[in-house]
Amino acid sequence: MNDSTPPVAAFSAKESSSPSCADTIAGCGPRLPGGGQSVPPLRQQVFEHVRAEGVASRSEITRALGISGGMVTQLTADLIQRGLLEEISNPPRETGREGARGRPPTALQVVPDSGRVLGIKLSGDVHTAVITDFAGIERGAATRPSDHHQRDLDELTEEVAELVEAALDDAGPAPVPLTAVAVGLAGLVEHQSGTVAWSPFLARRGAPFKAALEARLGLPVHLDNDANMLTLAELWFGAGRCKTAFAVVTIEQGVGMGLVLGNRLYRGARGMGMELGHTKVQLDGALCRCGRRGCLEAYVADYALLREASTALAPGSTVQVAPGHLLDRLFDEAKAGNSAAATIFQRAGRYLSLGLVNVVQLFDPEIIILSGARMRYDYLYAEEVMAEINAQALDDQRPPARVEIHAWGDLVWARGATALALSVETDRLLGEAAS
Repeated sequence: MNDSTPPVAAFSAKESSSPSCADTIAGCGPRLPGGGQSVPPLRQQVFEHVRAEGVASRSEITRALGISGGMVTQLTADLIQRGLLEEISNPPRETGREGARGRPPTALQVVPDSGRVLGIKLSGDVHTAVITDFAGIERGAATRPSDHHQRDLDELTEEVAELVEAALDDAGPAPVPLTAVAVGLAGLVEHQSGTVAWSPFLARRGAPFKAALEARLGLPVHLDNDANMLTLAELWFGAGRCKTAFAVVTIEQGVGMGLVLGNRLYRGARGMGMELGHTKVQLDGALCRCGRRGCLEAYVADYALLREASTALAPGSTVQVAPGHLLDRLFDEAKAGNSAAATIFQRAGRYLSLGLVNVVQLFDPEIIILSGARMRYDYLYAEEVMAEINAQALDDQRPPARVEIHAWGDLVWARGATALALSVETDRLLGEAAS
């Protein structure tokens, strides 16, 4: 993909489909130490370091974790015995000093088939699922068409079950069964309890979605907001692997946000923070799909643009047209010189800039990643949008946060969900309770 707008003042947007950190480093998972209060046991730290590097020697582990060589030998022997790590000869890159006195060079890597997990993204256009092994390697995937109607709990649970079966069929016979499923969906999702306080896909508020899925699938299930899943995809597989603080803002049917602080996903005290789309930008403003007025997404999301499409397009041309096709037509009209259509996107871009500058002032991220299907509409990150952010942000004489456009496909959201499942499974196997 080509770079988009040139730099404007302090902020610019760069379009990217291959984040640099992911291009140069094998493995999966965060590569920098977490800044949280809880520190995993050393055994887990060793395992996670090897998984993040892809391949690592014992001397590398010693230097990276600051522990003795004897301790590394003891811990890696335990992980090998558990079937989680394995030795490989002649590793593909320099991995330390083994072999310096004639011994064949060896290194360690995660045993891929030590476990498998499944991640799911539910949306109004398509449901997606990805199966990965314990090394983060994709083993199967599935997609199913969706729509925007609200379901009852049983109906959505059954859609997930069918998607799981399709992904398992795609993966084929496996030496190990699935051990966990993670599901991301739009809305207010209580991560710890697995309750969905509100979602555009569920007719019931406060739905016990986790419990319903676990009863249907017979597996542990972990729920989260879909923007958090995409943020985990960046943290485990993308540009965020080498960042300690970054934000991901998604623009699709709604506006979502995920935030990493101290190399860890931040959810807030109750697990439902970072609802950028429902921050208020206009008192008594436009009606949001959450039922309240003046939310950011009521000016930027799909339904906000569609609400005004009839004013810019020919009379009758919006009748019985699929939302995605109608948005594309609106964008084409804007590019062709239709000033009313262009004004709709430009207005959305200005409101987006307001939301982004608030993110900058509140969290001071190193990078803001814009993602989601609607980022193909370049009005949302045009020069004027970046200039507006710069004009509204405090000038503290420091290098500003960088804004990047990441053109991910549908499956990356589900892959981010596998990162959540892998993280929880790693804690279960190697955390304090397993010591």
